[in-house]
Amino acid sequence: MKRYELATLSTTMGAAAKVGARLRDFCTAPEARGRLLGCWNSDIGDLNRITVLRGFDSAEDAAAERMRTLSTTDPFGCGEVLTGLSLDTLLPFPDMPAVEPGSFGPIYEIRSYVLKTGGLLPTFEGWAEALPGRTRLSKLLLATYAVDGPPRIVHIWPWASLEERSRIRAESVRIGVWPPKSAVWLTPAMDSTIGIPLDVSPLT
Repeated sequence: MKRYELATLSTTMGAAAKVGARLRDFCTAPEARGRLLGCWNSDIGDLNRITVLRGFDSAEDAAAERMRTLSTTDPFGCGEVLTGLSLDTLLPFPDMPAVEPGSFGPIYEIRSYVLKTGGLLPTFEGWAEALPGRTRLSKLLLATYAVDGPPRIVHIWPWASLEERSRIRAESVRIGVWPPKSAVWLTPAMDSTIGIPLDVSPLT
């Protein structure tokens, strides 16, 4: 099964403008596993953070790359600017197409919701019912659930602008296609970050 890793790099101020090439080189080194899909600098939300999305074709590749990342003093080529590092393993929702590089932004929203106990399967069902109507309005890049840490879902939406985001989100509520009925399984623990692609990001 396809799986993803979402890495969150907390950095010193202004670091994102300096580390793009080093981050790319780390993720594409000969010994690296997986595929660099996207990397974003936080613009709205928790600042001084870089988010990196990588895809893997197997659990073995993901585990090997996790060990490589944890074993170095220079993860993502950013060791000298890192103040914190979080690595989350994510699996896609059922029938979710694999992420492929492309120009879908340049605004990317990464949203995370902690689920109530037992909320994962109802969330799958609710999204399957509502997503066709919602994605007629705008593209969903990826919907996933975490397999480590608190039970939660993480999804990524690209936007042409913040104005488009506000307009389409309001429209989806007005016509009743979003949020899905399964939203009752969400806790108040929610997080949203607006990211801008680094110059080396395959997703722009």
